[in-house]
Amino acid sequence: MSETERSFSESEINQRLAEALPQWRYENGWIRRKYKTNSWKGTLMVVNTVGHLAEVAWHHPDLVVSYAFVEVKLMTHSAKGITEKDFALAKKMDDVVMWQPSEEDGPFEGTPSDQRFKYVKYDK
Repeated sequence: MSETERSFSESEINQRLAEALPQWRYENGWIRRKYKTNSWKGTLMVVNTVGHLAEVAWHHPDLVVSYAFVEVKLMTHSAKGITEKDFALAKKMDDVVMWQPSEEDGPFEGTPSDQRFKYVKYDK
């Protein structure tokens, strides 16, 4: 079994989440995160982003999709537990979905403050 397929214990999972992925939680064998959105449009944008990242990684989450949120559930089925793959994909999802260009020193200004254009409720 490769290191990426090694299942972590519940205490290891909770420690990793606390250190690197504080918006994620461990529950019933999955690591989970709820991305809150402002509308159905935002929900679809998050679903498409998560779908793209999962397909590129060839590691597919379960999703719960509603008008104003997307819940992502990750577990490595072949290992029957949480592996390095789950942590890596969760981190990549957070990096992309929670990206706020306006907080960086770069050419992008980010979405306007106007509610008509916002779609993700960013972590505080």
